[in-house]
Amino acid sequence: MGNHFHLLLKVGKEDLELVVKRIAGSYVYWYNLKYRRCGHLFQDRYKSEVVEDDPYLLTVIRYIHQNPIKAGLCKYISEYKYSSFGAYITEDSRLVDVSLALSIANKDSFIEFNNESKIDCCMDVSDEVGKINDTDGAAIIKSVSNCASSAEFQALDTSQRDRFIEDLKQRGLSIRQISRLTGVSFGIVRKQSAQ
Repeated sequence: MGNHFHLLLKVGKEDLELVVKRIAGSYVYWYNLKYRRCGHLFQDRYKSEVVEDDPYLLTVIRYIHQNPIKAGLCKYISEYKYSSFGAYITEDSRLVDVSLALSIANKDSFIEFNNESKIDCCMDVSDEVGKINDTDGAAIIKSVSNCASSAEFQALDTSQRDRFIEDLKQRGLSIRQISRLTGVSFGIVRKQSAQ
């Protein structure tokens, strides 16, 4: 992409922050050397989210592969030369480990899934004007649930909590925001919102 990139990484022995710092730092060093410049290259800190289950893993991969189409850089995911999609098709790559995704879905169903026209929403983070800020979000949570704290919200019985989560999502709070303000795990909030 012209102004950002997407990486899907499996965290191992090293913390994610160190891995991203090393990758970004190496790229900045190369870029500055090549174009005879100095200084920062990236504007903001990277954003990340945990992928907790197989269906969401496939959704994230599709989101990444379809990003160039949505940006108008190509018409089909196979046309974008900087994509990892080709590695999944050929099952031959030194940079991309395709084994996990292709153990969930065979190659034909993986290709079909990635070519489905979907508006996937990953990285539930947005700087759009009009989004609900946390102060207003906390007030909405209190008015919906009558809970004065995240501890009270977490103590609700599961069915009542899930109804409130669905109501909060309908009122415009993001999944990440609901999780942050209520203390309920991101995975539970996302799962409830997907139902």
